[in-house]
Amino acid sequence: MKEYERKGLLERIGRESATVGASIPDEIELDGEPFPLREFVFETSSVERVPPDRREEVEDAKRTLRRARRERVERLEEAELDYAEGETLAEEVIGIDRALNALESLGGGDIEGEIEATEAADTKRWFTFLKKALGHDGDSSRGRGRGSGGVDGTGGTSARGRGNTSGGRR
Repeated sequence: MKEYERKGLLERIGRESATVGASIPDEIELDGEPFPLREFVFETSSVERVPPDRREEVEDAKRTLRRARRERVERLEEAELDYAEGETLAEEVIGIDRALNALESLGGGDIEGEIEATEAADTKRWFTFLKKALGHDGDSSRGRGRGSGGVDGTGGTSARGRGNTSGGRR
């Protein structure tokens, strides 16, 4: 394979749109064994969420697919191949990417728990923002507005006898 052909194949597998319209291979060799990739992805993605008893199996498959992808890309980058072999490797990489995209998009674990944790974090960030915006840096500044309190910096009244709670603005 000529160097420009190799670069073209590597560019093709590197495109974000490479998997658009690509099909998942029926079978792929993983660790020297045939693996029914399309069937596995189809069965796994036919459920709304990955059940807890299959979660580890799906994660293992994803790790194995990532490793297989990396090995094929390295072979495409470095091995002495003819163009047909290189094109076959590129098609396998794109098919693996397509399968990984399908597996990554599956709903996993406890979605309700994730939603609650996200909402709790959002609420905490919101309250932190409001405290800073309103000048409530700590509990002791509650109700006094911004800064250290009055104009004289003591939190009390100013020298003119007014209780200025606007943080120094009159």
